[in-house]
Amino acid sequence: MSVLTRDEAQTRSRLLDVHHYAIDLDLTRGDETFDSRTVIRFTVRGDTDSTDTFVEVKPAELRAVTLDGQPLDPAALDENRLALKNLAPGEHELRVDAAMRYSRTGEGMHRFTDPTDGETYVYTQLFLDDVQRVYAAFDQPDLKAVFDLTVTAPEGWTVLANGITEHTGDGRWKAATTPLISTYLVAVAAGPWHSVRTEHRGLPFGIHCRRSLAPHLDADADELLDVTRACFDRYHEKFTEPYPFDSYDQAFVPEFNAGAMENPGLVTFRDEFVFRSAVTETQRQTRAMVVAHEMAHMWFGDLVTLRWWDDIWLNESFAEYMGYQTTAEATRFTDTWTDFGVTRKAWGYDADQRPSTHPVAPEDVRDTASALLNFDGISYAKGASALRQLVAWLGEKDFLAGINIHFERHKFANASLADFIDSLAAATDRDVHAWADAWLRTTGVDTLTPSIAGDNGSRVLTVHRTGERPHRIAVGLYDQDPGEEGSLTPRERLDIDVPQAEPRPIGKLPALVVLNDGDLSYAKIRFDADSFRAVRESLSGLPDPLTRAVVWNALRDAVRDGELPAATYLDIARAHLPHETDLALVDGVLAFAAGQVADRYVTPEQRPAALNTLAELCRDLIRRTEDGDHPGLRLIAVRHRISTAAHPDTIAAWLADGTVPGGPELDPELRWRILTRLAVLGATDEAAIAAELAGDPSATGQEGAARCRAALPDAEAKARAWEAMFASDDLSNYLFTATAQGFWQPEQADLVRDYVPRYYPEAVALAARRGPAIADAAGRWAFPAHAVDDDTLRLGQECLADADPIPALRRKLTDQLDDLARALRVREANTD
Repeated sequence: MSVLTRDEAQTRSRLLDVHHYAIDLDLTRGDETFDSRTVIRFTVRGDTDSTDTFVEVKPAELRAVTLDGQPLDPAALDENRLALKNLAPGEHELRVDAAMRYSRTGEGMHRFTDPTDGETYVYTQLFLDDVQRVYAAFDQPDLKAVFDLTVTAPEGWTVLANGITEHTGDGRWKAATTPLISTYLVAVAAGPWHSVRTEHRGLPFGIHCRRSLAPHLDADADELLDVTRACFDRYHEKFTEPYPFDSYDQAFVPEFNAGAMENPGLVTFRDEFVFRSAVTETQRQTRAMVVAHEMAHMWFGDLVTLRWWDDIWLNESFAEYMGYQTTAEATRFTDTWTDFGVTRKAWGYDADQRPSTHPVAPEDVRDTASALLNFDGISYAKGASALRQLVAWLGEKDFLAGINIHFERHKFANASLADFIDSLAAATDRDVHAWADAWLRTTGVDTLTPSIAGDNGSRVLTVHRTGERPHRIAVGLYDQDPGEEGSLTPRERLDIDVPQAEPRPIGKLPALVVLNDGDLSYAKIRFDADSFRAVRESLSGLPDPLTRAVVWNALRDAVRDGELPAATYLDIARAHLPHETDLALVDGVLAFAAGQVADRYVTPEQRPAALNTLAELCRDLIRRTEDGDHPGLRLIAVRHRISTAAHPDTIAAWLADGTVPGGPELDPELRWRILTRLAVLGATDEAAIAAELAGDPSATGQEGAARCRAALPDAEAKARAWEAMFASDDLSNYLFTATAQGFWQPEQADLVRDYVPRYYPEAVALAARRGPAIADAAGRWAFPAHAVDDDTLRLGQECLADADPIPALRRKLTDQLDDLARALRVREANTD
């Protein structure tokens, strides 16, 4: 498929004004294809006699095309481009009649049949250039148009779209005409949905899921709608421009590749957010944040849309920042920034230290394939962190004033970074252009380090910086609490601009100095020697969870940089995590300790001791929560106790009894988690997996069974799993991911050793056949991450040099190989 270049998009934008799309979809044509008929009305600008351009479409069959009533030859379609030649200035009408393929990979029009009840659902995911899989379009974000959509659907289905839909009879549905929106924001979700509907501020609101999840959606409907209403009202307090669409539907759809998608008026979410098993408050908080994030897109991205994909941060960084901030302001989930600090921010730090790093606002995104690679921790987490720093530096009043100027200037149109900075500059006297150059046009993570000089009682603090960005940070000074051993008392919080004009007096020597206390900037921090001793002895005695998140992140970074031995990190976790009260911190620290430290940063010989430390830590947490007062903390401890089990006896007994002693009872998620670990340990078999699947034949059950089967330490099981992933193209995106998650296990390194050299050529071939979504999954989940050795690294480097993987896989392999090289360096540092 030809990808659209920036130069081509700019040329086409100068030539055309696109006014209106009429799209007619017929979803009754069978399991493989649907019919798509599109009428596009557009104007050719200019005073030349004629011009040439093209329209994009990727059909199973292109049946007919007419331009201004004259037929064009469908055979002239070149990959995904149909040339439109000799266009005279003025009005034109293009009609395209095609059959389109349903997707099983979450791209275009995804089709899913629920194994629980046999019901079928379809939905669109048209980002970034998958519009062409559903309807013909001039597919670039700055050619906005008005859309009219009609859909023919099977009997008993409901059709959801960007606007209010009406059933006109005989399976025909008509959606209300949209305002001006970009092609990738058109959305359809059709099937026998279970729906909960209400109204708020005169607008219809709805939440929707497949029927088999109805009881679980109903159980959480009040919470979901309360969060939706609260965020909606808070955005209307922040933004002077009202919500720009006629309704607000949220559809929880199966096998969704992203967390959610901001289609105006019809946000689609992965339906794991309809919780069918026990979850923690942090998981509920994450769901609320995603609701807030996607709603922010109604303004950032939908009302005002980027002009080209180099400004994707104008969508994602803003929605990320607004999602966390508005959730904290408007809902019961007031500690969102702690979760951001320990999970999302680490994603940004990691991405920004790889060779594939890029500025938050890159200047050269040459085509759509390159643009797709930038949906990463930089565009989301680093960008949101930069905006949080901007608010700290600019002040929220001027920040919001600049945003509202931006909306007013560019509503229902497109904008660039320069436009946004000009809007901010109109609201403040500060030099936001210089700020943007320093923060949005650069790469890498600065490191901040404190030094203290002077005599006791007249100490001064200097903050040293690597890098060139200005930082406005808070510095927390803490003293040991004389009345309670292991507790730290805040003495003072200093506001400091880095670089400093001069050292800052701090009086007597504090026990602990925490740079970036409150986490308002984006930088790695280090500790002076006295402060590190206080961290080792008293980390859990810090009173604020956000401060503790900053400290845990600093320890994490030091491990990854080879400056803190992995064993020391585990010792600190063992000492302090049993006393932690914040669920996001417990879960985040355990995830890093297990998934990176135990699985990759320690040697195979050291791994049993690391797993034993984590198992003891989890046992401490389970004992601490026996009173039933901390169910979320207990659930996290139980999950990680299962995942780090080195021996099967305890968790096998839990599975046999259907409960953990003292609770919780095992729901489907915990049962599949235990069975997966038992499979890894060779303590279950195909018969047990089949029996579990018979009891839970849901889509999640199918994924659990695939994961377990791939995890069995049996040569035939591994061969079947490999064949399913790489030789057959039958697996959906979710079943591929589940199989990949089960396949590679550190405990089974000898069994799967021969598959490591096979991975690279077969992943390249798979990605070329199946496209970016499966390429992403193959690079993320099917990569042999457990194989931390020079041979794996060498084979990967040779693959990148010689095999020419498609961009999506190349990016994933680049990142994986850099992480592998880092793991080798960490191991070497730990043995010095």
